[in-house]
Amino acid sequence: TRAGIRHEGIRRVFITHFHPDHTADLIHLLFVTRNPAILKRRKPFVITGPRGIKEFIQRLQEAYADWISLPPEIMTIEEIDVGINPERDYHNFKLTMQTTKHTPESIAYRINDRSGKSVVYSGDTGFCNEIVDLAMGADLLILECSFPDGKEVEGHLTPSQAGRIASLAGVKRLLLTHFYPECLETDISAQCRRTYEGELILGSDLLRIRV
Repeated sequence: TRAGIRHEGIRRVFITHFHPDHTADLIHLLFVTRNPAILKRRKPFVITGPRGIKEFIQRLQEAYADWISLPPEIMTIEEIDVGINPERDYHNFKLTMQTTKHTPESIAYRINDRSGKSVVYSGDTGFCNEIVDLAMGADLLILECSFPDGKEVEGHLTPSQAGRIASLAGVKRLLLTHFYPECLETDISAQCRRTYEGELILGSDLLRIRV
């Protein structure tokens, strides 16, 4: 609401992995959509996710019963097996996916629209060649940056690691997000600048970026 985006206007949801901080809002979206007054005017939407997304949502529906169950003509669940089909073409964009270094099912997304603009979102990941390859030449690369340099945690990035990925991929802009408290007490821009000289943005709530 504060962002000025109506929930019934959301047409696509992309899930990178199943940790609570990346999936909990699904419950609220499905619950509010289930409201009869909203459901009757709701346009169809798609939830795209890695292997296991169908079972994950099924188990949520088992826990919450009819409160978050939606008819198939409203909600489509699209399960991606990156090993079989890492690319998909849609009407107005191309979607490319790659595995990442976080959980067994974790994936990152690249969206290329028909004008040639590209956005890459890593989800949670450690440093890996897969995210470098996926991000090559992107207009905007959105990377998680959970912990500062010197406090590395397996499966997550530090500012200098994120900067290195952006430099290797030759992206136009780098947006860092997913900050743990340790990052908020650190000059992460300076740490990122050790490995990256391009345009740098630190993510914040309600931030909007034109690509």
